[in-house]
Amino acid sequence: MNRDKIKNAIRNIPDFPKPGIQFKDITTLLLDHDAFSESIDIFCEEFGNSEIDLIVGIESRGFIFGAPLALRLGCPFAIARKPGKLPAETVSAEYELEYGTDSVEIHKDAIKEGDRVLIIDDLIATGGTAQAVGELVTKCQGDITGFAFLINLAELKGSDKLKPHPVFAIIDF
Repeated sequence: MNRDKIKNAIRNIPDFPKPGIQFKDITTLLLDHDAFSESIDIFCEEFGNSEIDLIVGIESRGFIFGAPLALRLGCPFAIARKPGKLPAETVSAEYELEYGTDSVEIHKDAIKEGDRVLIIDDLIATGGTAQAVGELVTKCQGDITGFAFLINLAELKGSDKLKPHPVFAIIDF
């Protein structure tokens, strides 16, 4: 599997959304059928033999990778969203932002007690959002089997916040 092809399909946008940020734009990867398919293949290879009962995708680009992975692995897919976006009863968790806090929610009935849950998103930076989704899984009495990301911004050390759970990323920047 060609990780360089995937990495090269991701566009870098300097100074977006503010000066000093090197934004990793996955829209170009999504436009490249082969690179997008290859990324799903790599996730399937990594998790195909894992005992996963449920995949939780983090809003919104985690949905892009989580849904096809869940289909390929034959397991359900649940979504973690920003507050006020889910219609049924939810559980929420807060996380720190650079300036303030935010929160994320999941339907209370999305995770059954003892479900083995893989959490997925397109990118991990500081790890706050993923950590909050992990808290949601725990509140719902699920067991976190690991975290999966297309991109890891390694210098920000976000995966450290997710320990002791395994963290898998296809690409490190």
